[in-house]
Amino acid sequence: MAIFSATDFTISVNAVNLTDHCTNVTTSFDVADLDTTAFGDTWTTAIGGLKSGSLSANFHQDFASSQVDATLWGALGTVVSVVLKPTSGSVSATNPSYTFSVLVNSIQPVNASVGDLAVQQITWPVTDAVTRATS
Repeated sequence: MAIFSATDFTISVNAVNLTDHCTNVTTSFDVADLDTTAFGDTWTTAIGGLKSGSLSANFHQDFASSQVDATLWGALGTVVSVVLKPTSGSVSATNPSYTFSVLVNSIQPVNASVGDLAVQQITWPVTDAVTRATS
């Protein structure tokens, strides 16, 4: 896969495929930088510390059984698994999957203005190691 248009991402939350309701997804993975600079150094030095991350996504709200509201409401306050892929195709070197756990620490069951689509916007912290699979 080369440069591509983001039209076919897949996302599942707690083993529920919410791809057809998702309009935006962002992951952020970071490593704390630990300062190792000592006397005599002329440049700052550092090593990597603990890793952290977050998942943000926007979903079209849906109150039907096994859809957005039921999935996110049922997960509130728990740690659940998330799986992301750039396309719906098979996992490969050019279509890696990212699997990780998140703490569902907030949801927005009602987020709408008159005449607009009802949505759920979430941002959750990653709570464990991220696995990147290529096969």
